[in-house]
Amino acid sequence: MESILFSTAKFSTLRYARYGQGDPVLLIHGFPESGTLWDRVGKKLAEQFTVMVPDLPGAGGSLTTSENLSMEDMAEVIAVILQREGLTGAVIAGHSMGGYVALAVAALYPDLIKGLSLVHSTAKADSEEKIQTRLKSIQLIRKGGKEAFVKGMIPNLFSERFRQRSPAIVAEQIDRAMDMEGDSMISFYNAMIKRADHTNSLMELSFPVQWIVGEEDALIPLNVAMEQCFLAEVNFVSLYKDCGHMSMLEAPEALANDLAVFVDYCYNR
Repeated sequence: MESILFSTAKFSTLRYARYGQGDPVLLIHGFPESGTLWDRVGKKLAEQFTVMVPDLPGAGGSLTTSENLSMEDMAEVIAVILQREGLTGAVIAGHSMGGYVALAVAALYPDLIKGLSLVHSTAKADSEEKIQTRLKSIQLIRKGGKEAFVKGMIPNLFSERFRQRSPAIVAEQIDRAMDMEGDSMISFYNAMIKRADHTNSLMELSFPVQWIVGEEDALIPLNVAMEQCFLAEVNFVSLYKDCGHMSMLEAPEALANDLAVFVDYCYNR
């Protein structure tokens, strides 16, 4: 695996990892994670494909200096990575918030996408209720409550069965989330609050869309996920039983296999 540092006009220090050989696939992490979230799935995919895994600005090895972060800013980072790699396009998979970034790439740079995989994500914008919940979390973090926020949030990302079976993995994700600066958490939440609704855009996409859905996902309820997964012209849908919001940890083999089938289809259809 190669770790690559670069910069853009807005961000002075950005990082992505690259490994494997073959057709390119780019994996975007969610919140409050970094690219390491994709380690198990990415290594499996690298047996067939060139895998690129960025740290979004403010996560992992990538820095940010502003709370005025937007999905469009992060989409530009993804476009720069593909440009640096000399690629005319790639299959892009985004987990949760990473899916919001991937949808922004689709809106701004549609020619760069060979296929779009939304992993426990949604094309819908935040509801007013969700916005208020995020604003309360921002206030908690500002008041020094980052640890309480993280410890309250992370366990709910997993199914109850997985929490009971693999407490060490849940604890590790809490520790990794605590490495993120509070200001970066606020930046990401502000970007999520401001993001556009892309539901109607799904019907206009010229490339296939994959939906990875956890039956026990508390963040993206099953009915919300399923009502979107027929809107694109070509849809791949995988429903994981006894899985929450984190299939790359809860069901990594299944996710890697489903992603590999989708990526292969996108390049060879």
